[in-house]
Amino acid sequence: MALRTWAAEFGGGTVATTMAAINARHPWSHNDHFHSWILANLPKRRRAALDVGCGRGELVATLAPMFDTVHGNDRDEEMLRHAGARCAGLPNVTIDGSSWNEAAGPFDLITMVAVLHHLDVADALDAVRRLLGPDGRFLAVGLAPPRSATDHLWDLASAVTNPLIGYVKHPWPAAEAPDTAVPVKDPTMPLDDLREIVLDVMPGATIRRRLGFRHTIAWTKPT
Repeated sequence: MALRTWAAEFGGGTVATTMAAINARHPWSHNDHFHSWILANLPKRRRAALDVGCGRGELVATLAPMFDTVHGNDRDEEMLRHAGARCAGLPNVTIDGSSWNEAAGPFDLITMVAVLHHLDVADALDAVRRLLGPDGRFLAVGLAPPRSATDHLWDLASAVTNPLIGYVKHPWPAAEAPDTAVPVKDPTMPLDDLREIVLDVMPGATIRRRLGFRHTIAWTKPT
């Protein structure tokens, strides 16, 4: 049984409730946490970047000083409004809700943070490969449900370290819960299955499990 299911059912849900209360005292954004990983893996050429599923625009705004142009795309109207407001003073940034796979490339960087499991994986990766220019980089942070023993061990490690990371990031207990109302969808494809598709479309890609119930994908398009 998956750790999350066990926590939700054991003792009438008291384990899950206790864990949620502990995490709520020192909340942190699991997705924003990986922006530093993206910044550490940027391509050498930085003309154009595309952030698919840009949400509130945090990553777009962070990338803006590092690229000639940055385009943020999201299909949720409220997220587009927040992203547009956040990036209003950045002249090299555009935000829209059109079909991202029809964007005018090529791009030197395409990012997806907690987005790939919302899409048809194979089609999305094909589009990324097509839109990237030579030596362009695809950097993704994703979620996957646990299936293998290794998956469950990483889930356990993430559950244990989650409040510790929150305490380091925010030592003082939060006065109130942060505003995190963003579109969500539970992932359905286990990481081993995802890995097969990624490596088929993007040979040589690096897929790694991470704490925070996340994994990362990094791929550089050959010249």
